[in-house]
Amino acid sequence: MAQATPAPSLTARVRGRPFAAGNGGRKLGSKNRVTVIASSLLEGETEALVRKAVELAKAGDRDMLKFLLGRVLPRERTIKFDMPTMEFADDGITALGSIMRAVAAAEITPDEGAKLATIVNSYTAAIDVADVVKRVDALEAQLKGFGR
Repeated sequence: MAQATPAPSLTARVRGRPFAAGNGGRKLGSKNRVTVIASSLLEGETEALVRKAVELAKAGDRDMLKFLLGRVLPRERTIKFDMPTMEFADDGITALGSIMRAVAAAEITPDEGAKLATIVNSYTAAIDVADVVKRVDALEAQLKGFGR
């Protein structure tokens, strides 16, 4: 005989043990005890540590070089790109073509092109949904007219 599985609870599960009444936990923005201790130990040594890290990177330590460049170089850049106007879903094809041409001409990186293409696809889908809603509303209005 098969047993019925209980329905999932609608109440949210609390991670860990909740604090006692009146104890809201650590204040927002306060630091962990270990972080405070580490900061106090490194106080005044920051410049020397950065200098040593740069020396290691210059000496050929690839991991240190990667670490330093990851902190110094900007992760993303603002790009200037002439996006064609999109009023209809079919305009997405023109927009994707212009993105592809910009990537091919090295005006934008392939990663930037992929991100722009995702935006174009989302916008095209939104246009499609809006068109469907308009069509359904028009059909409903026609059906109400026949029902009189």
